[in-house]
Amino acid sequence: MGGECFKVSQGDLTLAFNPPSKDSDLKVSKFGSDIVLVSAPSRDFNGTENAAFGDREPFVIEGPGEYEVREVAVRGFGSETGYDGAKINTIYSIVLDGMNLVFLGALSNPQISAAAKQELDDIDILFLPVGGDGVLDHADAYKFAVQLEPKAIVPMHYGNLGHKDGLKLFLKEAGAEGVKAIEKLTVKKKDLEGKEAEIIVLES
Repeated sequence: MGGECFKVSQGDLTLAFNPPSKDSDLKVSKFGSDIVLVSAPSRDFNGTENAAFGDREPFVIEGPGEYEVREVAVRGFGSETGYDGAKINTIYSIVLDGMNLVFLGALSNPQISAAAKQELDDIDILFLPVGGDGVLDHADAYKFAVQLEPKAIVPMHYGNLGHKDGLKLFLKEAGAEGVKAIEKLTVKKKDLEGKEAEIIVLES
């Protein structure tokens, strides 16, 4: 949905990652969510009011800890960011429909805690900031992603948030210049079997 905002659905359950607030310069997309994950206290990520729709009030997760909501297991790990004056960023690991989704948020320092490193294994889909400007730049992002050994990588935080050519530079770094953006990703765990760091670009 642009920036670091993603809508993830499984059945009738919807999660929102880092929705921008009404004070953000980013395009605001309103949609009803059951769970909202906010990685850093920035107006570009903490628009929890935009994830409520009608009488649908989401459960909001804003920081490290262990959570279980609607049979979705979430773990949050503290990390560093230099984006928008914030210092604390939360990395989230979400187990959904048998898949492990890891959302790095506005991570700026790849030196994460030993506890986080230990837990962040067997990653199916990694949401990776690549734009610099207070988060990982394209080179550090790719190097860090390869260490985590995800089956698929979804780059984010480029264009309106980070370096305007952040995505292009990241794809070049990864040797994946030919990857075409898709509007929507529909995936099951078996679709990812045998894959190694496949890059998936979503239209924003």
